[in-house]
Amino acid sequence: MTLSLAILLIMDLAYRFFPVEGFNQPWVAYQNLGAWANIKIEGVEKTSIWASINAFSTIAHTVWGVLCGKLLMSSKPAGEKIKLLIIAGVAGLAIGYSLDLLNITPIIKKIATASFVFTSGGYAILALTFSYWLIDVKKIFVNGSKMFRIVGMNCIFIYVFFESGGAGLVYKILTPFPTTVFSWAGEITVGIITSLMVWASLWYLCYWLYKNKLFMKI
Repeated sequence: MTLSLAILLIMDLAYRFFPVEGFNQPWVAYQNLGAWANIKIEGVEKTSIWASINAFSTIAHTVWGVLCGKLLMSSKPAGEKIKLLIIAGVAGLAIGYSLDLLNITPIIKKIATASFVFTSGGYAILALTFSYWLIDVKKIFVNGSKMFRIVGMNCIFIYVFFESGGAGLVYKILTPFPTTVFSWAGEITVGIITSLMVWASLWYLCYWLYKNKLFMKI
């Protein structure tokens, strides 16, 4: 926890004070430390507004997720778990929005500023809390949640598969079919149908892994 907070502080300070000529506008696209790092990594200017080094600041999300998971697996009463999660979620939102409203650090997803990490983390923790209360405590939507649990139990795999180009490959393979069959419906409709087919394919991949008890874990 302390390490994740330290990384957030270091990354924000680096964006503000890293002395690189031409990249000293911390919150301006293509003129910040993230853009400089992208050029050094990829060797091409203005490859993307997304900063590769935001992987460091978003480590906080991973750390907080582990802590929430350990809390939920603990022997504490359900009420106490919910209370602690709500406090953590609200605290994340309060810190994140305060940093933004006080003009200390704006909420910018593409470079994962501290305010963004706190705010998004707060929402994620509260969403987790609501899901835990609804499904595990109140036993509502237990059967309906299986579709989501199938993906969630292999979330690392499907994330890596998606980000490494797997989803793009599936999209290219499936595109000719809806384009041929539904071309009369227009480009937007074809795009929606294709996206749904890709989503269904990725979900089925997770289902196959789930059915065969194959899970990627750290």
